[in-house]
Amino acid sequence: MRQTLKRVIPQPIWHFARDAYDAFRRLPELPDAYLHPWRRESIRRLAELKDIHKGKRAFIIGNGPSLKQTDLSKLQNEVTFCMNRFYLAFPELGFPATYLCITNDLVVEQFVGDINALTLPKFIAWRSHRHFDRDMPLKDIPTFVYTSYTGPRFATDVRGRVWEGATVTNLALQLAYHMGIAKAILIGVDHNFKDKGAANKTVVSEGDDQNHFMPNYFGKGVKWQLPDLDTSEIGYTFAREAYRKAGREVVDATVGGKLTIFPKVDYNSLF
Repeated sequence: MRQTLKRVIPQPIWHFARDAYDAFRRLPELPDAYLHPWRRESIRRLAELKDIHKGKRAFIIGNGPSLKQTDLSKLQNEVTFCMNRFYLAFPELGFPATYLCITNDLVVEQFVGDINALTLPKFIAWRSHRHFDRDMPLKDIPTFVYTSYTGPRFATDVRGRVWEGATVTNLALQLAYHMGIAKAILIGVDHNFKDKGAANKTVVSEGDDQNHFMPNYFGKGVKWQLPDLDTSEIGYTFAREAYRKAGREVVDATVGGKLTIFPKVDYNSLF
């Protein structure tokens, strides 16, 4: 039915109706998303981070198997955005990333203890605030970003709503832009998964993880969601154009990555 309507309704009208419906669906979220004390503190922090890295470069680290072929030791003195369970690599690396981003609620639900133990700045989707102790001191809460699944766009200021674009990498790109990053460099964004199935379907890992850079990343018994590569490409295209419009750039230094949205560069040539 939805596809039939899209064919018969003029595209501008369809997009307006879709966005209006999406906005209506978000109405119940809005009071807390802007007025809850945790969000008010998060908005304050995000305001302080505006253009904090103006003109600099940053590495946005995915979690694909290609990281095993990437010399991450080169990143020690770089601005880095890591995602989800990349923190498992910190002990071997000998240093943490600069920032951690998580939008997937299953990751927070299952690993909130790990997340709380981390001392680096953490950016977590607001919907996952329910997994944190409500009595947590304000200074200890993660920075909560109001993200949504609907209303595609690229946010140049992340104090308001941020569209996830089906991957936490899109949140990292928007955070980097907000912080003034002039050149965002993707690594470990393989854009290729061995496990196949319906986009966003929740599955339970039956053994070692073959889709990420460590076998215990989503190891046996862990719930995770299959990727939505098509929607993530829409988000990446928004990011590419937003950076270009501002005279900035996003490049892809992933070893052997399948993503074709961004210009490719050789990782080792960057140092």
